[in-house]
Formats: sequence, C-alpha cells, structure tokens
Amino acid sequence: MATISMFLTGLTLAASLFVGANAAAQATPAAPKAEVKADKPAQPEPATEKTVYVLMTTSMGDVTIELNNEKAPISTQNFLAYVDKKHYDGTIFHRVIKDFMIQGGGFTPDMKQKATEKPIANEWKNGLKNVRGSLAMARTSVPDSATSQFFINTVDNAFLDQPNGGAAYAVFGKVVSGMDVVDKVRAVKTTTTNFMQDVPAETVEIKSIRKLTADEASKLKDGGEKKEAPKDGKK
Repeated sequence: MATISMFLTGLTLAASLFVGANAAAQATPAAPKAEVKADKPAQPEPATEKTVYVLMTTSMGDVTIELNNEKAPISTQNFLAYVDKKHYDGTIFHRVIKDFMIQGGGFTPDMKQKATEKPIANEWKNGLKNVRGSLAMARTSVPDSATSQFFINTVDNAFLDQPNGGAAYAVFGKVVSGMDVVDKVRAVKTTTTNFMQDVPAETVEIKSIRKLTADEASKLKDGGEKKEAPKDGKK
C-alpha cells in the first residue's frame, strides 16, 4: 500500500496547474508559481440554504451529492458557480486510486486542463471529515489554491484531516445516493498519461452536474454514503 506522503504528493500534483511536470517534480512538488501566490482567495457570497443538492451524471451512472452550505459556504458556492457555468460538463475523473479517492473536475477526455476562476480560501477547520463518500476540494501544496477540482473519498482518510503544509483538505459535501457508481469508478484500471499517474485507462466522463431541489434529492437518496466499501476482489 502506498504511503500517506505519496498520497498527499499525488493529490496536490494532480490538482496542479502544471501538468507537464517531469517525474522528479512529481516526487517533490515544485514551489508555487507567482500567479498562484499573488491571487487573493475568492470569497463567494454564501447562499441561504443550509444544504444544496446536485446530480452528477457520469458515464457509469448517477451520483446525488449533498453540499453543506452551512459549514462550508465558500467551497459550496464555488462549486455551484462552476455547476452554473456547466464547467464540469464533459470533464473526466482523471485520477483514481481504489482505496483512496476518485478525483475530477479539471480535465477533458484528451487530458487538457480547463481554465478556472481564482482560487478559494481553504475551509478545512469546518468540522467535516474525509470519510468514505465525502466530497472535498483538491488543491496544490498551497493551502488556499483550490479551484474547480474535487475528489470523493472511497474509504475513510483521516490523515487528510490533519494539517500538512499549513492546512488539511476541506470537505464540503457527501454522496447521498450512488456510492455504487463511485465504487464502479474506483475499480477501473489505471495507467500513466502525460506524466500523470493513476489515470483511468478507459475514460470515465462527468457528463453533467445539475442542481436538484430538496424534494428531487429526497426521492434519490439511498443512504449510499453508509454502504460498506467492497473488499478487494469482491463486488
């Protein structure tokens, strides 16, 4: 099993703007670029709802997600802004580690990175934890560098709740239906593409992400985040 440090290095690198980094850079993250350091974290205007629901339609099925606007208003509003712009439509899950997480929201099927808005403030102190089924912001090694990329924890990852380099990883939602789809994604075979490891060999597309009303979401909820992860070799 990979070490915690390898997981953290990969997570920050996969969210980095510098896709063409060489193998040495992957082992040791490069120093933040001036434009990242100079950007003041954006502070989206919080919405009034305590929870907001979205439906993620993927090439492997649908996933319903509950966003915690009460405890993570910055991350939630940032995510919804990208949803409203249809930024996620046609993107992919570009990094998959079965017993860690699945990451997406930033790349097209041809591994081109999409342009983003300014990075946001890191809400890692909000009390939400990186447990199985939780949704969190991906970022570089800079604490306040998250933009559009996110990941879904496929197992409990308590180490992501511990500060590393000044901050931990901010959770802002959870899967309420469709963990079976998440488990299908986590089981795909992966390869190395453009110096990026753990890229699905077969494209897993995020076809769209759309807002749901609370009533619509209630009809789709199945308590999926509570389901036990399948053991290796078993479905």
